Amino acid sequence: MRGPGGTPGGRGWPERLWRAGWTWWKRILLALLVLVVLAVAGGATLFLWAGKQVRHVDALADYAGRPAAGKGTNWLLIGSDSRGRLTPEQRRELHVGNDVVQNTDTIMVLHSGEHGPYLVSLPRDSYVSVPGHGRQKVNAAFAEGGPKLLTRTVEQATGLRIDRYAEVSFLGFVQVVDAVGGVRLCPETPLRDTRSGADFRAGCQRMDGTQALAYVRARYADPEGDLGRVKRQRQLLGAVADETLAPAVCLDPFRLRTVLTAALSALTVDDRSGMAALTGMGWSMKEIAGGGGTATTVPVANPGVMAGGAGEVLLWDEQGAKRLFDALRNDDPIPTSGNN
Repeated sequence: MRGPGGTPGGRGWPERLWRAGWTWWKRILLALLVLVVLAVAGGATLFLWAGKQVRHVDALADYAGRPAAGKGTNWLLIGSDSRGRLTPEQRRELHVGNDVVQNTDTIMVLHSGEHGPYLVSLPRDSYVSVPGHGRQKVNAAFAEGGPKLLTRTVEQATGLRIDRYAEVSFLGFVQVVDAVGGVRLCPETPLRDTRSGADFRAGCQRMDGTQALAYVRARYADPEGDLGRVKRQRQLLGAVADETLAPAVCLDPFRLRTVLTAALSALTVDDRSGMAALTGMGWSMKEIAGGGGTATTVPVANPGVMAGGAGEVLLWDEQGAKRLFDALRNDDPIPTSGNN
């Protein structure tokens, strides 16, 4: 029987159908809302958990003559090559020797602001004034006085106020790379260095943590020496940030927790930095890896000068370095010249 208007069952049929459809959609929307709430709650719980795992160190200090705060935020990022916590087996596997002195292989300044982000490498052989110790290689500051002296040395050499500090250890670095499933790196030429354990063909390839460490530590077989190494360090930091913040990690709570556990066990940050600051730093690194920022090296005048008591050192191009650090302090676009 047809009702008025030729519709089966009269006017009540489409109304009942509409209501049934609305109930169905409400159930879907409600289910989606519940999932979103659970995801947010889970993310918040994970965020709070991660915040409690962050390790801190007294790395920043006020002192007479400290540079004034500039625009934007400056991170000092270092890779510690201390062997003190490694077992003999780990030292052999990682090709890092038995020296237990505190030192650093990697020193970078990450600037985030209206422009950038910018990642600037400071080669470890840079010859600068270390407060209380005369002119030495910049990495000697870490060996002589730890994070606080290194931060002060970098501030006085660059004229930048360092706002944040992050340090990653050898072993922790390896564990982070392994936790994200390795990283994809693309050497332009074959790289073989018996001192670091590097043995890579040219072209893109996936590297695990031990291989990645060998890749960034190689310098004796690199015709660019320390300058070539800092370029590989920037490549690797960008690749790790890209893998860590990939949807396959961020949208999988179990994998995200595994990666966070590895990352947080590897990291030590200044007393004022927490998960919010670390998240911002990670996104800046990811942006650089994706081509949205700029990675460079402080302009160099001479990479191979002998200095008494310090060995072979690297001298900055003073005028070029001043232009670069002035731009960072004022949060202006950085000059295009320099060692990219």
